[in-house]
Amino acid sequence: MTTENKAPDQRSQNQRRRNFRPRRRNNDSDEISLIEKVIKIRRVSKTVKGGRNLSFNAMVAVGDGAGRVGIALASATAVPDAVQRAVQYAKNRMINVHLNNATLPHEFIYRFGSSKVMLKPASPGTGLIAGGGVRAVLEAVGVKDVVSKTFGSTNAINVVYATMEALKNMKDPKKEISKRKA
Repeated sequence: MTTENKAPDQRSQNQRRRNFRPRRRNNDSDEISLIEKVIKIRRVSKTVKGGRNLSFNAMVAVGDGAGRVGIALASATAVPDAVQRAVQYAKNRMINVHLNNATLPHEFIYRFGSSKVMLKPASPGTGLIAGGGVRAVLEAVGVKDVVSKTFGSTNAINVVYATMEALKNMKDPKKEISKRKA
């Protein structure tokens, strides 16, 4: 007897839980499909008078693969809720990044906390040589060829923040040259 033929009260507990709360998506035709990358999920506990309160943090990168990216850290009592909340926050905080075809316009080193991230443009065909949080953010942006290195602390959250700040500070060389000539 398959689960479709069983009465609703006879289904297993897992099947009921799985169908309990479907993810809500905005399926507007004008909305661009976005790349969502979950970077880090942490279980956080807060000790209170009655015991421990457990919650989950989710760090997410959202991008369109064409030069726009946003990151967010959100917390909730369940993992799917934390991820959904982080995706929504990241969509609201998206920034434009200057790209040179499939790579970055220039080298940049940025420090956030005790994490330091170096991003270097690479020739076509090199690929995305990056690890962890840096890779997730750069894939969401749409960068194909880059070399990166993380120095100091490899805390995923600080590395992602350092990567985002480095991408924010990237400048378009053509605009900079025209400003200096004028």
